[in-house]
Amino acid sequence: MFRNARMGGARAVLSFYDLSGLDLTGRDLAHADFTGSVLKGTKLAGATLDCATLFGCDLRQADFQGASLVKADLRGACLRGADLTGATLVNADLRDGSIAAREKDGTLRVIQADGGTTPSDMEGAKLANANLSQARLSGTIAMHTDFTDAVMRGTKLVRANLRNATLDGAILEGADMSGADVRGASLKGAVLTGATLTLTELGGADLAGALTDKPAGKPLDSLPRPLEELVKLHALWVGSAGQEGMPLRLDGIDLRGTHALSHACLTRLMAVEAVLYGVDLTAAQLQVAQLQRADLRTATLAGADLRGANLAATRLNNADLKGANLSFLKIDDTRVVRAELAGAALRYADLSGSRLRKANLAGADLSYANLADADLREADLTNAKLSGAKLRKDQLTDVIGWPPAKP
Repeated sequence: MFRNARMGGARAVLSFYDLSGLDLTGRDLAHADFTGSVLKGTKLAGATLDCATLFGCDLRQADFQGASLVKADLRGACLRGADLTGATLVNADLRDGSIAAREKDGTLRVIQADGGTTPSDMEGAKLANANLSQARLSGTIAMHTDFTDAVMRGTKLVRANLRNATLDGAILEGADMSGADVRGASLKGAVLTGATLTLTELGGADLAGALTDKPAGKPLDSLPRPLEELVKLHALWVGSAGQEGMPLRLDGIDLRGTHALSHACLTRLMAVEAVLYGVDLTAAQLQVAQLQRADLRTATLAGADLRGANLAATRLNNADLKGANLSFLKIDDTRVVRAELAGAALRYADLSGSRLRKANLAGADLSYANLADADLREADLTNAKLSGAKLRKDQLTDVIGWPPAKP
């Protein structure tokens, strides 16, 4: 009633209770007060906890998969071993903090959770694919924590202990990691553009394939002409069936920051292993384009024509593919070229309203992708991952390789 602004409603105040093991899956607990409570092993998957107060809570082994914790107060909470896979923690506060009681002599005694766990301890927690943008984790202990593919734009990680943590593919654009201990951590393929690394300890950290402010692969200025001019020449080449202009080859080029590809004619583009992270390709013509193993994370491909395109093993995590055409391209009455997305990473990609008819998605990772109203008829989903994906069961009635064969 409180959440619906109805007369007689009251905010849920559940401070200092033992709520261990309860099943609160999918519950709306926004603005609730759990200060100092024990929620060890509590099931909160898919729950709404926006603006909730979880100050000093014992959240060990709690299940927060897919939960929304926007602006939640998690200061001093113990999240050791908790599962926050796919959770939304935008603007959440996970800094250090502790609950204290005043003794008779006036001194303060810090109250620890059962077992004497350390406040703000996230050791061993799972935050893969979680959204931690603008969250505050300064001083947090996050050793051996899994942040794989997490979105951490502008996250405060000042003096955080991230030793041996897994940050593979994490988006750390503009994150403040000043004084953080990242020794032995894995940051393979992580995005560190604009990140502050003042006095950050990176000894033994694995930064293979990480994107920084430096060009990844070949820089734009290695092209023979300005990209805008090359795009025009490519359109002329396509329109004249190869009689004029010249084909566009961008294999291995770092194209971050370019604005020349939106609505462009890029039919038969060659951009194998190109870096197109965050690039705007809205409504681009990309029929039969060769984009194998390219980095298209967070790229905008809304309304793009990708019929027959080769996106095998391409990274498309968090990409915007709303209304994109990824179906087959008909050559003649007997030949078609289907879109190749075998082994592609499409976690959290927005494919709502897209066309994927006959597309090869074998082995693709579509975990938590938005496939609402997507056309999947005759698509090959053999060994594809659809955990947490948003779609209806009837969308899978005419696909290949689904449901998975029992071992």
